[in-house]
Amino acid sequence: MSKNQLVIGVDYGSDSVRSVIVNASNGEEVASSVFEYPRWRSGLFCEPAANQFRQHPQDYIDGLEATIKDCIAQAGGQAIAKNIKGISVDTTGSTPVAVDRSGTPLALTPGFETNPNAMFVLWKDHTGVQEAAQINEHATKFDTNYLKYVGGIYSSEWFWAKLLHVLRADETVREATASWVEHCDWVPFLLTGGTDVTAMKRGRCSAGHKALWAEEFDGLPPDEFFSSLDPLLAGFTDKLYQDTYTADEAAGNLSAAWAKRLGLSTDVVVGTGAFDAHMGAVGGQIEPYHLSKVMGTSTCDILVAPSAEIKGKLVRGICGQVNGSVIPGMAGLEAGQSAFGDTYAWFKNILSWPLNNLLSQSKVIDAATAETLKEEITELIIPELSRQAALLPIQESNELAIDWFNGRRTPDANQELKGAITGLGLGSDAPRVFRALAEATCFGAKSIVDRFISEGIPVKGIIGIGGVAKKSPFVMQMMADVLGMPIRIHQFKHTCALGAAMFAAVVAGIYPTVEEAMAAMGRGFDVVYEPNNALHDIYQQRYNQYNSLGKFVAGQVSEKHSPELQNI
Repeated sequence: MSKNQLVIGVDYGSDSVRSVIVNASNGEEVASSVFEYPRWRSGLFCEPAANQFRQHPQDYIDGLEATIKDCIAQAGGQAIAKNIKGISVDTTGSTPVAVDRSGTPLALTPGFETNPNAMFVLWKDHTGVQEAAQINEHATKFDTNYLKYVGGIYSSEWFWAKLLHVLRADETVREATASWVEHCDWVPFLLTGGTDVTAMKRGRCSAGHKALWAEEFDGLPPDEFFSSLDPLLAGFTDKLYQDTYTADEAAGNLSAAWAKRLGLSTDVVVGTGAFDAHMGAVGGQIEPYHLSKVMGTSTCDILVAPSAEIKGKLVRGICGQVNGSVIPGMAGLEAGQSAFGDTYAWFKNILSWPLNNLLSQSKVIDAATAETLKEEITELIIPELSRQAALLPIQESNELAIDWFNGRRTPDANQELKGAITGLGLGSDAPRVFRALAEATCFGAKSIVDRFISEGIPVKGIIGIGGVAKKSPFVMQMMADVLGMPIRIHQFKHTCALGAAMFAAVVAGIYPTVEEAMAAMGRGFDVVYEPNNALHDIYQQRYNQYNSLGKFVAGQVSEKHSPELQNI
């Protein structure tokens, strides 16, 4: 293989998009670039109090162009561009959008430019919680269990709950909608110059894990399932798809328009898209029965197992199991936590309230100094809290928290659940509360591992990927201690983007299989956190407390919502 063959991986996260140019012969990063979504950063189109989180497609387009062009410029400009052979893309999910017949998101069409319902409904948008509850109740009426491959519980974070909520909430969007598409399917369609939504290649990853597509059903559940749920969904499956494609298959070639826009050739092959955690697991060199934890604002936990070994075995309460959703020939199983880094960010924002709201009123320092001071202190908060929290003794009487600040993803999805902190006293300070929050996120991780094991799926090791894994030794050591198993941290900074680049190398024909691309381009691990066995007993006691408190919180939420749910 020529050492001059390069590929591009594009990774769309919750706050930004990052692109990397990678040497396909060895996985070496040639260039990387990150673009923060300006509308998202400004808080446009979002209402956190109402659990509404929307993103404008123009942010995605601008970021795609800016990061790829920046990478090419860093790598050497047009002299290097001719060596780029493939592009693959991963995104958050389920993050769908309403589109017209040409496959254009409605927010990019006249009259819908500022309508949040015409934009991408971000994964953590929970405005469809009632719709998810209705889907779950409705599914019990059928002899066929259409939820069997998504853990038995449908989530408001997923495709159909979001689609139904928007159709009900916005008549203008409903009337203009020709189809709904996932973010990971739309970007390859955009890059290949697609103009007919019926010709869009839909990824198996998103379809199987979030939209109820299954081989057993020969596609999506039948129209009767949806039309009897709500007449607004009558005939909607005809607007979607039957066939799906794994991410090692090409979506097409780069269109002439995008080739010119990026300074690339139309010979560049574009891969079928998938979710960030799934491609990130490949970038992180996932192994059978090892749990790949992509740890960012939330976590997505991916496990792969040979399809023949897992045939007929279903795991309750996870985010789906789909053949080929990660690596062809293997079943991909997904779990995760709805808030992980977001939990720390929430506490940081609480502590930063005086800085954000009062410092500008200071009569002691000028505005420029106040802004600089705010930025400096804000960056120091989490590192210093981690240092101070690590010094605290681990005791059964310590403050205790539940990590459901954005609901619970797995095990057993319930987005109505809330976070909690107990055991507070006048001696409870910021490091003690922070430690309780960190413990809660680690206990949430343990509950996922325990569910896999109790359902007959062994977990042989943990692979850590993402911002928290790279930046927080405190949290990673605690997680190793709580889980009682080593955690290997992948050394590549943009691991999801590297995974996308590996798939780009396959669709471009550089490697025949994902496994071969992974073996050649994998960059290895730079840190291993070994568990401290002396802490096993105290953490088991704390974990038991966590479970007891979780049952209490869930019971309170259930009691609060049960009259409403009974009337659905």
